[in-house]
Amino acid sequence: MLVINPDECIDCGVCVPECPIDAIQPDTDPDIEYLVAHNQTYAQLWPRITKKKPAPIDADNWIDVTNKLQNHFSKHSG
Repeated sequence: MLVINPDECIDCGVCVPECPIDAIQPDTDPDIEYLVAHNQTYAQLWPRITKKKPAPIDADNWIDVTNKLQNHFSKHSG
């Protein structure tokens, strides 16, 4: 999981079409308001990503998995 620091986001929307699985949603959507706080918390705790890396080898296995945050989230980075 990646998080976007809402304090650094300039709401340009460039990241939305760049996400290959449509996981990035505008923070103006009231149904995902809880994710703003989640991103804020983990953007402060996890290391900043400064270079693009290849996707994990099992990334395609996770595309259709539902409730990833509720069922698979770990507060530990990497």
